[in-house]
Amino acid sequence: MTRVFIIGGAGQIGRRLSRILSNNGHDVRALCRKPDQETLLRQQGAEPVRGSLTELDEDALAAYLTGSEVVVFTAGAGGKGGQEMTNAVDGEGLKTAVAAALKARVSRFLLVSAFPEAARGQSVSDTFENYMRVKKMADVALAQSALDWVILRPGTLRDEPGTGLVHAGLAIPYGDVPRDDVAATLAEIIEQPGVSRIIIELTAGEVPVREAVQKMAGR
Repeated sequence: MTRVFIIGGAGQIGRRLSRILSNNGHDVRALCRKPDQETLLRQQGAEPVRGSLTELDEDALAAYLTGSEVVVFTAGAGGKGGQEMTNAVDGEGLKTAVAAALKARVSRFLLVSAFPEAARGQSVSDTFENYMRVKKMADVALAQSALDWVILRPGTLRDEPGTGLVHAGLAIPYGDVPRDDVAATLAEIIEQPGVSRIIIELTAGEVPVREAVQKMAGR
């Protein structure tokens, strides 16, 4: 059993991940902001922890993380609230989480980031350009830390059922990927501690999730 704390647990990937991990016998706690989110998380087998990433400081978040073995950061403003909210959640929120994990002595930290080629060649808003900039700087902040980190960069997220087949690599062509398969990949990374200090790009593919993750160990 691994004790996992999910930041962004009430989100679509977070809920899926909670269900997979709890079904596999892991102890899951998930940060959420609203009472109705607590019910959703309990239904997925996670223990909800009330708190807002934009309001918790390093010490308060570290207190929540204490006793966990893995932190998964899948929080994101999702374009809501404009650039200010993206900066607060995806940017400063990640930095606070990294500092809190270090203070709580949680060595392993998984971050759901963004595929670099997302929406390239298209007309995009200033908000989206800022989102991509903030995501990259969050990657930098985590990669420069002393944590045992993994950064997962999924392609365009889709809601259709997952296939359990993916394409994972250090640098791969851009594509789509079901949220189900992103959550399954995160769960498999947690199961495989040899996958460490690496950035993994992920799309739909033809390789079973477990095999795809195994190939990333020791890279």
